[in-house]
Amino acid sequence: MVLLGTLVNGVCIIIGTLIGILLHRIPENMKTTVMKAIGLAVMVLGLQMGLKSENFLIVIISLVLGAVLGEWMKLEDRLNALGAWIEKKVGSKGDASISQGFVTATLIFVIGAMSVIGALDSGIRGDHDVLYTKSIIDGFTSLILTTTLGVGVMFSAIPVVLYQGGIALFATQINQWVPQVVMDSFIAEMTAAGGIMIFAIGLNLTGITKIRVANLLPGVLVVAVIVSLLFAYQNIF
Repeated sequence: MVLLGTLVNGVCIIIGTLIGILLHRIPENMKTTVMKAIGLAVMVLGLQMGLKSENFLIVIISLVLGAVLGEWMKLEDRLNALGAWIEKKVGSKGDASISQGFVTATLIFVIGAMSVIGALDSGIRGDHDVLYTKSIIDGFTSLILTTTLGVGVMFSAIPVVLYQGGIALFATQINQWVPQVVMDSFIAEMTAAGGIMIFAIGLNLTGITKIRVANLLPGVLVVAVIVSLLFAYQNIF
């Protein structure tokens, strides 16, 4: 089922919110330790994915060019600015608490490499491991957010399902347009490049680094371009 990982993600956000409503106070030490444990698990997942490359040079070039494009476009800054604008607009109307919880949680759960990579993995390979991992992270995060921002966090499950589900469904159609050999190569290198991004997310979660992971996302598109060019070159020569 293509949307299984996405649906599990949405359910975990809702469950986390419900638990957060019941738990008004969670010790700060417990929050920190659990978040770092999740970060370590994410790092291991990213490392496993990163080692699946068949041509690591493609991964390196894709990440470098992707980082250049992401920084040039100021992708992470633009996303943060958009989030601030939305939060300001929504927060000025109706129940400010619900609005703030909804907007803040949506930005955290939707903006990130795991959403894109996980949805592509679900659609192309039928592998939901990345989204399952993201579901655990989002469930715990929604629990923590709910203790401070309220029930509005629960409604963020809607845009998460629509966004990730749309990417996953689109990814299922790629096989109709792209030769299988190109698709196999793209999956291997995309998985490796995405794994390194996920490893970076794990580093951020543990507090070791503060990598601007969103600015690496163009690397996935660069992988597709390089793999396609190599296929065309091999066919011509």
